[in-house]
Amino acid sequence: MAPLPNLPEVLIINPPPAFISFESDFTKKFNILRAWESPLPLDQYLTTHAQSAKALLCRALTPVNADLLRQLPALKLVVSVSTGANHVDKAECRRRGIAVTNAGNANSEDVADLAVGLFLDVNRKISAADWYVRRGLWSSKGDYPLGSKIGGKRVGIVGLGSIGYEVAKRLEAFGCIISYNSRREKPSLSYPFYSNVCELAANNDALIICCALTDQTRHMINKEVLLALGKYGVVVNIGRGAIIDEKEMVKCLVNGEIRGAGLDVFENEPHIPKELVEMDNVVLSPHRGVYTLESLKRGSELMIANLAAFFSNKPLVTPAMDD
Repeated sequence: MAPLPNLPEVLIINPPPAFISFESDFTKKFNILRAWESPLPLDQYLTTHAQSAKALLCRALTPVNADLLRQLPALKLVVSVSTGANHVDKAECRRRGIAVTNAGNANSEDVADLAVGLFLDVNRKISAADWYVRRGLWSSKGDYPLGSKIGGKRVGIVGLGSIGYEVAKRLEAFGCIISYNSRREKPSLSYPFYSNVCELAANNDALIICCALTDQTRHMINKEVLLALGKYGVVVNIGRGAIIDEKEMVKCLVNGEIRGAGLDVFENEPHIPKELVEMDNVVLSPHRGVYTLESLKRGSELMIANLAAFFSNKPLVTPAMDD
């Protein structure tokens, strides 16, 4: 596609689904530098546009690290399509005077829906029972084993930001008892707060991981936390895979030290430990928390709004630097 005159340039290395689904909305307002379509090696392509590329639109699969930023000396804005922006080296961006935006609250409801779905599935054995019926085992082996009641479950939410709060609201409607761990206590909410995630685990039947991945939260859900959750406990993760020590979680599941898990994210995506695949008390999802048509539409509108604000010298809509 030939560039249109007088439109600001936006660099994309690997197009996110929101761009692919609503590309025409972007191309009406911006000239897209399409690195993924170029026959040039990426380094050469970036060198070609090093002095003109002021805005980069990236997905979570594109690490925005010091090496990449060094090749883009004119860059002043990184627009991330996800709520979490741990794939962006924010410290290096700050040092270089580069602003960073994320998806803000655009994906919160959809991700929360999936978290609740995983929680329901693990407890009521929906996917496992579906497999049981499809294999003809209902007629040959009889009734499937019992699930576990949702109402009355004590649920600890790790990270009561916009997503965590939406999870809490949904589970309250099921009659669950909510408490939480977060970077700071939220006095406006009535949920009990635990400053220690191990204590949160010890006082709940389930943990739902909704926080961002940082140096502080990497492997925060470790063996100690999982053992505190106990053999009847369930863990659900819709944050980032590395927040849980995956090897220790697998061991706990294999040894019956926790009851089950619902996982949308993994440490080494798309590779998943074979033990998880083989367990019927584990529900797996291929990192699809934000992927609804409605969410992609909202995300595309937000990205365009952030880009338009940047090129108009107006405040960014969802700055991510202080996440």
